Amino acid sequence: MPQNEIVPQNFQAALASNSSDFHILLRSGHNGSTFDFSFEALRPGLFRTTFTSPNHRLPPHRAAPVPERNLDQMKATSSSPTSKALNVGGITATVDWTGGPPLISVALPGQTTPIHSDLPHRSYVADGSGIAHYTRYNKGTLHVGLGEKAAPMDLSNRHFVLSATDCFGYDVYRTDPMYKHIPLLINATPGGCVGVFSTSHARGFYSVGSEMDGMWGRFKVYRQEHGGLEEYIIIGHTLKDVVCIYADVVGYPMLVPRWAFGYLAGGMKYSMLDEPRACDALMEFANKLKRHDIPCSGFQMSSGYTVAETEPKTRNVFTWNRHRFPDPKGFIAAYHKEGIRLIANVKPYVLSNHPEYEKLKNAGAFFTDPITGESAQARLWSAGGGESGVGGHIDFTSKAGYRWWYEGIRELKRVGIDCIWNDNNEYTIPNDGWQCALTESSVIQGSEEFGNAVGFWGRALNTELMGKSSHDASIEVEPEQRPFILTRSATAGTLRYCASAWSGDNVTSWEGMKGANALSLTAGMCLMQCYGHDIGGFEGPQPSPELLVRWCQQGIYSPRFAINCFKTSPDNNSVGDVIEPWMYEETTPFIRAIIKRRYELIPFLYSLALESHKTATPPQRWTGWGYEQDAEVWENRILTDGETQYWLGDALLVGGVFEPGTETAKVYLPKDSANLSLQFMDVNAVQVYYDAGQWIEVSSKWTESIPVLAKVGSAIPVGRPCQTLSPGERSNPANLPLDDYRAVEVFPPKGSSGGKEFVHIWYEDDGVSPPPARISVFEVRYTTDEDKVYVEFKKELQPGFEPAWKELGVVLPAGDGRTVVFNGTEAAFVKDGKGRTYFKGDIGRASQTSPVQEKSKI
Repeated sequence: MPQNEIVPQNFQAALASNSSDFHILLRSGHNGSTFDFSFEALRPGLFRTTFTSPNHRLPPHRAAPVPERNLDQMKATSSSPTSKALNVGGITATVDWTGGPPLISVALPGQTTPIHSDLPHRSYVADGSGIAHYTRYNKGTLHVGLGEKAAPMDLSNRHFVLSATDCFGYDVYRTDPMYKHIPLLINATPGGCVGVFSTSHARGFYSVGSEMDGMWGRFKVYRQEHGGLEEYIIIGHTLKDVVCIYADVVGYPMLVPRWAFGYLAGGMKYSMLDEPRACDALMEFANKLKRHDIPCSGFQMSSGYTVAETEPKTRNVFTWNRHRFPDPKGFIAAYHKEGIRLIANVKPYVLSNHPEYEKLKNAGAFFTDPITGESAQARLWSAGGGESGVGGHIDFTSKAGYRWWYEGIRELKRVGIDCIWNDNNEYTIPNDGWQCALTESSVIQGSEEFGNAVGFWGRALNTELMGKSSHDASIEVEPEQRPFILTRSATAGTLRYCASAWSGDNVTSWEGMKGANALSLTAGMCLMQCYGHDIGGFEGPQPSPELLVRWCQQGIYSPRFAINCFKTSPDNNSVGDVIEPWMYEETTPFIRAIIKRRYELIPFLYSLALESHKTATPPQRWTGWGYEQDAEVWENRILTDGETQYWLGDALLVGGVFEPGTETAKVYLPKDSANLSLQFMDVNAVQVYYDAGQWIEVSSKWTESIPVLAKVGSAIPVGRPCQTLSPGERSNPANLPLDDYRAVEVFPPKGSSGGKEFVHIWYEDDGVSPPPARISVFEVRYTTDEDKVYVEFKKELQPGFEPAWKELGVVLPAGDGRTVVFNGTEAAFVKDGKGRTYFKGDIGRASQTSPVQEKSKI
């Protein structure tokens, strides 16, 4: 964008509003223009800054409401006519407006150098219709966030566009922007972390130390093309602290239905078929799943079901192709009898040949082009790769557009669709001047002075409102079910309505599989915590047998496990090809075993999701999460890149193999200054233990497993290796088995624990009910000696919840010959197929505990 910077000077305290200790309000009459600056403390670790003028207003509808203040731990520490310092829970925040624009600096207790500070002489800048905010750059530290950015995880020394686009077939290391628009940048250091979050939906840019010159040195700059600045500064000792406070601002991750943690199948080809009909092809797919003994919980039904039966055969959202699906309700019921939920693709635009285009146009459901005064038109994706047609984006700020969408979603839910898949919702419209209607009551309204240009209100606002419309319509039809909306694009506000997201249309390659891990870690820190990737790659060549197995091995250790693709080619640009678990005869047994292991892990994965809902802690975590005192996690680029290993919960450290023909992999085992005897064990080997604080080489044949290391003293809950019925389900058309098996896989030290007790807590609920969450807590404690493992089990059940499992298994690692004493009684045992000893514990006499709010740290 053009650069037209004005740096306001000579700020003065606005005394009428400056009497409060927690709120500083300044004003500048720079060259006849008025600029207002505010800084306020909201609670320990959370501060809010605004920078506005009559030409740089805050849009009324922003990505987050202002949180309530909680300032019991706050006091003013010093003050002068041109500065003020506040102490909030030990954090010192200073605002100094001596002789220039305001300068904010924030320091944690004991810090002599602030962890966050503005750039002198150039901090808050008006730039044309927008603003810029310059801050100092902490060279050599870790920067993460911004929603979804190309690998590596560390964003330092890079430049980013803050917008969203349909980047079909993107390069995981170079493409920018991608699908998400979340302006949260976190600077993490061994001494503390700071996050800066902008609530604007407007397009912007972020230079994270990538710009420098002789006078200003290295700096960070956030540039926003329209409107004034509202930023939250979030301070904490650790990433966990910052992510939790950020969730206090924007909302915690949503509850996800339990079935969504199973294998989710997909592929555009199936719903694009005329012969055989799509409905028949999909039923045959379900039959093949049975023949190959592969469990499947959901199917992503691509938009081929909406393609018109006659030319031009374009996608017409909320219509059904009656040749491909002559009886939609009957087809959905038949799929439910197979135990497979349906996830329906919907797109927020209407091509001009859509049967309701004229109706919507006349009702004002599209944006308005100010040049013509007519409905704004754009060229939109229509059929295969790169094919398009002319039409209009739904303006969700219009009552007509929002309501039409709401009614369309409501009808899909009534016919039986289980999950709404908000796709192609990046809103890559070509003109900032297009006019929003602003007639929908869901839009937080302002006065006429704000105008209605889409650039000011932000394209991404429509992504949020689309999520809300889909969410609210789903609740109306199924008030007793938690709404499940999958979204490709997202803002911070979108995540209050959409429970799951993924990394979009990736490409099949070893490099793509590796880089995806970095995206997962960043996404989790931005609260996209039911997140994953299209296993095997959405676009590009078919994966080799080895790559497909490797990607499945990696994918089962992420919250979302989906195989979905659209393999285009010059000869087949509309239908494409698919990836199927049985596509290679020689690898089918491996894929089957991997998917069944995924189902075994669902209690663990689901517990992590409930923990996320309660605490905002992501299931997938950077290697240094919780190990901030280990210098290696900060200094080794392999670890800060975040591509080759990560934590799943606090028990499993997951590595990977990212080159063909490779049979070993390097993994770093972080050390814990509070647990100097910490060890890890290889879950795929017999009694192989490693001390923490070292790099190790792990055997990882592609026919066996990627590296998975368990923290010694940890445990994970596991279930059946198949699809089961969630406790809260009211019907069971597929006659699924009850979720009546539960075990804990424990990873004890080799010999005696020396009296040290290890504690693990996991969470369960009925898997179905909407908020508020009613979460039951289960606790396993164990100690060891040379001959026995002593296990104590407790539970805290919420009213109305009774697990179907009546005994708890305890599974020892392969090669561990000890016996188990369960709640004081010797437990009977058998050997499982993996060479492990499985003990049965009677939970009938398990004692009740008081509710536990967060997992205990081992």
